Amino acid sequence: MSHTTHPSHQRPCGWNAWLTERQPRPALSGQSEADVVIIGAGYTGFAAASAWHQARPEDRIKILEADQVGEGSPGRNSGFMLEIALANDARPEELERMEKLNALSRQTMALLRERVERLGIDCQLERSGTYRAARSTIGQRALRQYEAFLKAAGLSYQTLNANQLAERIGTRYYTQGIYSPDCYLVQPAALIVGLADSLEAGIELHEHSPATQIKPDGKKWRVTTPEGEVTAGQVILANNAFSRALGADPSRLTAIYTYAAITDPLPQPERQRIAATTWGLLPAHRLGCTLRTTADGRLMIRSRYSYEREADNARIEAELKASLEARYPELTPVRFDKVWGGTTGLTYNGAPLWGEIQPGLYVSAGCNGGGIVKGTFLGDALARHALGQPVENIASLFGKASWMPPDPVRRLGFYLTSEMERRKAKNET
Repeated sequence: MSHTTHPSHQRPCGWNAWLTERQPRPALSGQSEADVVIIGAGYTGFAAASAWHQARPEDRIKILEADQVGEGSPGRNSGFMLEIALANDARPEELERMEKLNALSRQTMALLRERVERLGIDCQLERSGTYRAARSTIGQRALRQYEAFLKAAGLSYQTLNANQLAERIGTRYYTQGIYSPDCYLVQPAALIVGLADSLEAGIELHEHSPATQIKPDGKKWRVTTPEGEVTAGQVILANNAFSRALGADPSRLTAIYTYAAITDPLPQPERQRIAATTWGLLPAHRLGCTLRTTADGRLMIRSRYSYEREADNARIEAELKASLEARYPELTPVRFDKVWGGTTGLTYNGAPLWGEIQPGLYVSAGCNGGGIVKGTFLGDALARHALGQPVENIASLFGKASWMPPDPVRRLGFYLTSEMERRKAKNET
């Protein structure tokens, strides 16, 4: 199948809709040159640009963003910034590797927090911790696995029964849960816009400039957009699954769409009972629902997946309403203020597609829902790698993205696996 260079969404990003309107940076036009071009103005791309600028402040650095900053995938996520491994990554038998990942995550999170504070980025960053909760047998099994990892790693956590969870998050839907303090919540669109608007001098951002083609040009690379071209000695692909159309290996990377919806500010007394504090909940089972509250008393739910293209948002909205009403029947009928889709890059074994593709062409893709902190670290590391600096052993820490069969086998496998998992974990979705 042919791959597009950037996503097309049916609805605007809800997080971005609440921000003050800003003037986007001019699109790339005409002919230009740079030392490095970075495709994708997300957490990975910005981290790569900052690391490059720190090492070579005189270099010409260009970032090309297909959409307007805040409307792309970085602004469409749920705003969880984890300091420790994801539940589906955490296995006690890999404790040494996971401890190294946790240390890198904490270090990266500390750098992000310092930057937010130093630059005065108003993104509602708060160390709220996170819950993981389960209702079904399969969810409870996943929860026990995660607890075993936390215990073996000596990490702080609390186990919670149904009543204790209900006191914290206002629902008796779940039978048990775990609270970990090692997570921040953020308004993701505000964070990515704040990072864009505080880029170091010498880093040039072009919005509404999708890279449509990358071709060799002697010993350099020529990057084409709808209105311009830029030639550079090195190019970094930081646009996740959409890097496939620009040279990344399509046999190891797939685009998955997921969906979020958020309510109006909850009325009293529901707000006092459900959203008096800012909290976030990640599902014990990977197909379960993510929940979180916001600083202004809204309730967000994220769930459902589709393969390679966005599903009908009206149908998804109805399904998300049903899931939220099952958890909070007193809110029936749920009315959403915003509903939107977003993308993530998926690899079969959960490892990133990372490193040099061809001389001077690099990629960091396949975040597998790892989000802001993981993407930031991998972008920083990729820039250092491209500059010939010492870098952590990414393959030993994260693994290497494994091969997947092509379509239609891949598509069929995705839907069959999703359906089987959904049936086994129907009470988690």
